[in-house]
Amino acid sequence: MSAGLHPRAAALVRALADGRFRSGTELARALGISRTAVWKHVERLAALGLEVHAVRGKGYRLARPLELLDAEAVRAAMPPTAARRLAALVVHDVVDSTSEWLRRQPGDGPAACLAECQTAGRGRRGRRWVSPFGAHLYLSLRWRFEASPTALAGLSVAAGVAVAEGLEACGAHGVGLKWPNDLVHGGAKLGGILIDVAGEESGPADAVVGVGVNVRMPAGAAAELDQPWTELAALPGPPDCSRNRLAGRVLGALVGALERFAAEGLAPFVDGWARRDAVAGHEVEVQGAGWTLRGRALGIDTGGALLLETGEGLRRVTAGEVSVRGWHEAAG
Repeated sequence: MSAGLHPRAAALVRALADGRFRSGTELARALGISRTAVWKHVERLAALGLEVHAVRGKGYRLARPLELLDAEAVRAAMPPTAARRLAALVVHDVVDSTSEWLRRQPGDGPAACLAECQTAGRGRRGRRWVSPFGAHLYLSLRWRFEASPTALAGLSVAAGVAVAEGLEACGAHGVGLKWPNDLVHGGAKLGGILIDVAGEESGPADAVVGVGVNVRMPAGAAAELDQPWTELAALPGPPDCSRNRLAGRVLGALVGALERFAAEGLAPFVDGWARRDAVAGHEVEVQGAGWTLRGRALGIDTGGALLLETGEGLRRVTAGEVSVRGWHEAAG
């Protein structure tokens, strides 16, 4: 674990990760601190959204066990060719944002960052991405393209298809894609993708693809959400919710997709999006900066733009926030 969490608090998380009770005396001896210090570190964990049960005569335990992320376990879950393409794969305990961390790192080789918790995770339009400790999947992948930033307009479509494929490889069936970059199931949000692109007008361009997927939502974190949501653990099956395997499958699919996008563009991903398009055929409202469009979604074009049938004809939408009529009622 990184320096984002006090080393003793990090050790306490590992000691309690299996969900079994540990006495204060046992924990104090293992961590080399006093029982009072153990309690102070327990309070630090509560501040991260971890629920710790304290029972007289039994000690402490986490309300539910955690599978902590491990860089080697993630790499082992990736296809070997994809794992070899990554110059670096790091796991942090607490970080402001996996994407921002990657953007601050020197070099331009493919690199991945994962975290147990984000303090400033971002969604679309600057929204905060709720990131409780050890509950979900928060990861980012940095990739350099020789193309210009404008040539990467359809990258969110390719990334969406890749993440859906990674989840499907873990048994998460029925995952849909909501333009431009949401993962949905049954009309509720399962995850999201945020892409930051920087570079010279003529190229090359550096892209950081950030991914957040709900795995098992703690009750306290759910209260912070302002839209219908779902989680992998609630999907039929259920899917394999090992966070290390999920991270490996998603990262592996993303690495393969970005390589293919660099070589072939968006074309190989259009059919994959169409098969998972959760918006096509629905009456929608699209909001942009100072404008609103309403109409029937007809899928995407070969450039990744949303096609919208309006009362004034066919419109091609390249940016905006989509609301699907009737979804909130169905998912609420």
